[in-house]
Amino acid sequence: MELIEKALATITRHNMLQKDATVLVGLSGGPDSVCLTLIMARLKERLGLKAIHTMYIDHGLRPTETPAEIAFCRALSERLGMEFHTDAVDVVGHAKATGLGKQEAARALRYDAFRSVLIKIGGERLALGHNQDDQCETFFMRAIRGSGAKGLTGIPPVRNHVMRPLIETPRAEIEAFLNSEGEGFVTDSSNEQDVYLRNRIRSSLIPLVKELNPNILDTITRTTDILNEEERYFFVQVTKKLMTLITRKSDQAIEMFFIPFESMDLAIARRVLRRAIDETASLRRIGLEHIDDILRLVRTGKSGDSIDLPGGIKAYKKYSTFVITSEEHTKLGVYTLAEGSSVKLAETGQSISARVIDKKALEEMPPPSGLRACVLDADRLDWPLTIRPRKDGDHFQPMGMGHGKKLQDFLTDLKVPRVERDSVPIVCSADGEIAWVAGYRADERFRPTESTTRYVMLELHEPR
Repeated sequence: MELIEKALATITRHNMLQKDATVLVGLSGGPDSVCLTLIMARLKERLGLKAIHTMYIDHGLRPTETPAEIAFCRALSERLGMEFHTDAVDVVGHAKATGLGKQEAARALRYDAFRSVLIKIGGERLALGHNQDDQCETFFMRAIRGSGAKGLTGIPPVRNHVMRPLIETPRAEIEAFLNSEGEGFVTDSSNEQDVYLRNRIRSSLIPLVKELNPNILDTITRTTDILNEEERYFFVQVTKKLMTLITRKSDQAIEMFFIPFESMDLAIARRVLRRAIDETASLRRIGLEHIDDILRLVRTGKSGDSIDLPGGIKAYKKYSTFVITSEEHTKLGVYTLAEGSSVKLAETGQSISARVIDKKALEEMPPPSGLRACVLDADRLDWPLTIRPRKDGDHFQPMGMGHGKKLQDFLTDLKVPRVERDSVPIVCSADGEIAWVAGYRADERFRPTESTTRYVMLELHEPR
């Protein structure tokens, strides 16, 4: 009964459950999951639960053992009056397809399968049997692999829909409870294989550490509790910072102001960058070891400098911002733009329009703002216009200058990153003369004069 009360205290302390909840218990047949299933059955009425279901997942890795384990779990569930579910996943196939290790692939598929059944039964919580020993092993695993402070917080007692009522209970107490109850369990043969780091830590490292500190489980638990409290504080600070730094964000890229990073404390800067990356789907492959590379680029690099990161990800510095992206900056195609029409640029998602207006209409409308539009003399242009990428040897006369300039030098002076230059739309008159470097500067030769009667407003529209 002492273990049941301890589990109830953990559930209460971490606010794991609400009344009338439906819970799905991950049941593998091992001692932890069997103990958890028994405890949830005993606590059902005290917690006011609506229903408890169990689920076994066949990973396809131990075909000779799985049928007996399923039979055991089914029998236990039926004896306790719980509805039993089972599913099979292809760990080997998923590992090959994604490049993940078997354990990582198994974990990903397992949680997907649990989530599907939880939705099916209308459940609020998935209960898993991780215990205090698992927490200690995870701490050492992550320390050995060089994890940061966040990783050393270990296995959370509750996160999203997952709860772990035994996370503060030692494995020895779980096995003693099952022995006192006369309750059997099955043994997973893979837990005895020293090819897995966790098993080697369990069989070799932990016994040595216990010789130095017999209370190492409680010590690690206190440490992870402290780290979790600190992480909650940092989470709030990082959230405040992020709200002022991000200028653009999508599933493929994130753009941020870099000046605040120059004076930001390194601990906060690393966390801000890590959070931003973790919240951008295609960038999550960037490891902690690359965070400092990005920060060096941000703090000491010049505008236009870039670095390559794993998985085709690139980070580069602009005039006032920096970008981390998995987007491929493909070279712009060639397009034709007629008077009064618009054209969409497939490579960037932008569009350019050419609106022809007379002098009266021009005087009545507000002047174009920013660099996304310009007004030119429509009759000094040869139509239709051509939109194309830059070419070697391109020259034009930037508006306001009394002489021509190489386009390459112009873009360099404006610190346009090299990776973006092939996607800058160059709008040309039909005779080939550059009329507008879209988003940057129009050509002086097409500036309206006192004798201009027809004007064209060229506008660059960003994708919506």
